[in-house]
Amino acid sequence: MTTLPELSGKVALITGASRGIGYGIAEALVARGDRVCITGRNEDALKEAVEALGADRVIGVAGKAHDLAHQATVVERTMEVFGRVDYLVNNAGTNPVFGPMADLDLDVARKVFETNVISALGFAQLTWKAWQSENGGAIVNIASVAGIAPSPFIGAYGMSKAAMINLTVQLAHEFAPKVRVNAIAPAVVKTKFAQALYEGREAEAAASYPLGRLGVPSDIGGAAAFLTSSQSDWITGQTLVVDGGIFLNAGVG
Repeated sequence: MTTLPELSGKVALITGASRGIGYGIAEALVARGDRVCITGRNEDALKEAVEALGADRVIGVAGKAHDLAHQATVVERTMEVFGRVDYLVNNAGTNPVFGPMADLDLDVARKVFETNVISALGFAQLTWKAWQSENGGAIVNIASVAGIAPSPFIGAYGMSKAAMINLTVQLAHEFAPKVRVNAIAPAVVKTKFAQALYEGREAEAAASYPLGRLGVPSDIGGAAAFLTSSQSDWITGQTLVVDGGIFLNAGVG
């Protein structure tokens, strides 16, 4: 980034942000002047992301989202460097299995929940205790349309995202009035994570969307920027569906 805006005074922690949706969210928040801590499993990819976003206002902490020690280190490092953590974006996720629920390996299902749901709760607890309980802020959980309606062959992922949506309303109720908690439920976004859902057939996949295209990370970045801004000060416990209109096809006729 060549020209950076004036600092907003706010700080965000975004998990799973070395690429894809998390990186798109980091871009949006840096672009408005926030300082940001991003996490990711791959240290080299994380370093590249920090450099691209602007190392003068972005730090990275490598590790696995479900690792309790990593979670504690991330929050401690954010507080140490920036002195606050106003916004938490729980984006880290995994989907290592594709197939029918009847054949789902239960150990794999446990791994999906550990990464996609339990880690989000862990980060929320830590940021609450470190800063937000006294100073306020906002949390955004990245869910999925798979958590709202059946999605064949990615059932474990869908279950975890349905749990993420429920976690959102639970935290919104308990953390009010200090902290607003909302979720974003994207449809298919063009990332490496979702590549299997459109690779080699993007035009066909996009044709089913009323807006005529798949999502891109900046679509979710814009939504996250809104939900962590003063423009959404009276919104909590909600799931914002960002789906290119795909749910419109569920009507009768």
